[in-house]
Amino acid sequence: MFQIYMKRFGLIYTERICFQTMDSKSIFSKFENLTVWKQGSKRAPHKPLLALYALSCAIQQDKRLLPFSELNSKLVELLHDFGPPQKTYRPEYPFWRMQKDGIWEVKSPEPVEWQLTNSGDAKKTQLLHHNAHGGFPEKIYKLLKNDPSLFSNVVQKLLEDNFPPSIHEDILQAIGIDFSAGITTIKRRDPDFRNRVLRAYENRCAICGFDIRMDHTPICLEAAHIKWHTAGGPDEEKNGLALCTLHHKLFDRGAFTFSEDMKILVSDRANGSDAFNKWLLNYHGQRLTAPNRTIYQPSMAFRTWHVREVFKGEVRE
Repeated sequence: MFQIYMKRFGLIYTERICFQTMDSKSIFSKFENLTVWKQGSKRAPHKPLLALYALSCAIQQDKRLLPFSELNSKLVELLHDFGPPQKTYRPEYPFWRMQKDGIWEVKSPEPVEWQLTNSGDAKKTQLLHHNAHGGFPEKIYKLLKNDPSLFSNVVQKLLEDNFPPSIHEDILQAIGIDFSAGITTIKRRDPDFRNRVLRAYENRCAICGFDIRMDHTPICLEAAHIKWHTAGGPDEEKNGLALCTLHHKLFDRGAFTFSEDMKILVSDRANGSDAFNKWLLNYHGQRLTAPNRTIYQPSMAFRTWHVREVFKGEVRE
């Protein structure tokens, strides 16, 4: 039997007090208001990725409490793929801190007097030593399991608030959630940004020149935010690039970025064979297609954000 120890502000809260009036609307509100660490425009998607993975385990594996030893490696993997580039990741922070958001609890097989750091966190070594498990409180877990609409809305909200639409499907595949069976789609943003950016680049991909249309409508051509909308990037032409679907996905996954003199820079982590050479490596060092007016030229401030928060690895020689 697990014992719960959720110590906050010197008080111990019980599940009955915290969740006795829970319903789907209030649960969604808790996920919607998930506290995500912010410092300027730096990204910290640790909690959203942890919550998404736990949601997947609830549906796919019927697992409510997950061992930190498992989450430690899985969250590092997700942050490596979908988080900002960092030398080290600290999965113990979201694992412990998400308790304060009212959607998470940490338990151990035996009562533990957690020795917290000055910042109020449990140490990683202690979480591993005491076989700590984390997961959604039972009432939240049951509602998520029994209410498909709540489950899908929570997943979509976490994706929408923290990641660009171009990589939502990648994240779902990585955590094992399949929304192909008639689930409602994530809402799209106002198309005016797309229309203005595509006009600025004369309906051509700024990387490869792709410009196929059906009559007068561009196909597989998208307006990519250089600084993601979820990170406060504005819907302005100077924060946009017209990219084909392929290069938009590669850009948002950090496979390439561009230099201050508008040259395409490919990551040393991107690799492949003939298709890699043809569709990405061959453009390394070439200039982006310029917009039709200099006022639409990409802002270097947004480019700097992309290099710091999205681009993976190092620039190839």
